[in-house]
Amino acid sequence: MAAQKAGPAGPGAGAGRGVTVLVVEDEPAIATAIARRMAAEGWRVEVAADGLAGVEAATRLSPDVVVLDVMLPGIDGLEVCRRIQAERPVPVLMLTARDDETDMLVGLGVGADDYMTKPFSMRELLARTKALLRRVERAAQMGAGPASEPAITAGDVVIDRDQRRVSRGGEEVHLTPTEFDLLVTLALSPRTVLTREKLLAEVWDWVDASGTRTVDSHVKALRRKLGPDLIRTVHGVGYAFEPTAG
Repeated sequence: MAAQKAGPAGPGAGAGRGVTVLVVEDEPAIATAIARRMAAEGWRVEVAADGLAGVEAATRLSPDVVVLDVMLPGIDGLEVCRRIQAERPVPVLMLTARDDETDMLVGLGVGADDYMTKPFSMRELLARTKALLRRVERAAQMGAGPASEPAITAGDVVIDRDQRRVSRGGEEVHLTPTEFDLLVTLALSPRTVLTREKLLAEVWDWVDASGTRTVDSHVKALRRKLGPDLIRTVHGVGYAFEPTAG
């Protein structure tokens, strides 16, 4: 099914330019509700109702952000995310009907930046989408200037903030944009416990504690990629970056 337009182009929230959002969702009621709410922000919104249409629309539109359901006809949302990210990195917020930590980690592993479990609050969806857009804008502004951010070295981990690259033991480790930002936020305050709420505010620009499970899932993804020893859990509080001496 071809993507359908759902709203005019207009100025994005704080972005100073038109924002294009691609919604890939096969449930008409949900897709329409999302499209109408985002179009009310002045954004250009298009909807695709199956996986292949979503990939085609992403190629054609070069959207600023993608809202992507996991369960789709044709190819599922995980494969859609893989194909989109392979062609052109773009922020992806995944929607899942299953409150399963494994599914969420798989989504992060294929390049998603955030996830929400159905049913969800439209207000929260909009807030998280705006947070993704703000982070992309900040990264673009930083990239436009001269290299000025010193690398962070912690044992055998090197975090190159200018190139947004991470290595451990001399081997490069691929992180999603959100994983990278979370790692930097933790590493800039070594051995200091940062609450989940503070991490949400710093990394996601999201101040509602209802999103703390998002932090937990991203920390698990970082541990899976970098090893379990770098980030310490302080139960009931948050996380601390623990650089090793190796």
